[in-house]
Amino acid sequence: MLASRGVVVYFRPKFLTMAKKKNTTPDASEKPRVHKDLQGFDIRINSFGEIVSSIDIEKINAFLNKNVDDKKLRDRKDLQGEEEGE
Repeated sequence: MLASRGVVVYFRPKFLTMAKKKNTTPDASEKPRVHKDLQGFDIRINSFGEIVSSIDIEKINAFLNKNVDDKKLRDRKDLQGEEEGE
């Protein structure tokens, strides 16, 4: 703040101004990287709000069961025996 002849002037440092937004929109032609087992996977929501997928949901569930650790089911005793038997 600077006071001169009854006029008060406030200075705003440059580092307090809002930062410019970076353009982070990906190109439409750019495809995300996917696991080799899910090659060609595409998922959309149609105009009726239904999920449309290029891969069968059963195949996706099998992939997730095989490759992803479920934290909620980690300590369950009844499921540990089934995993060992597979």
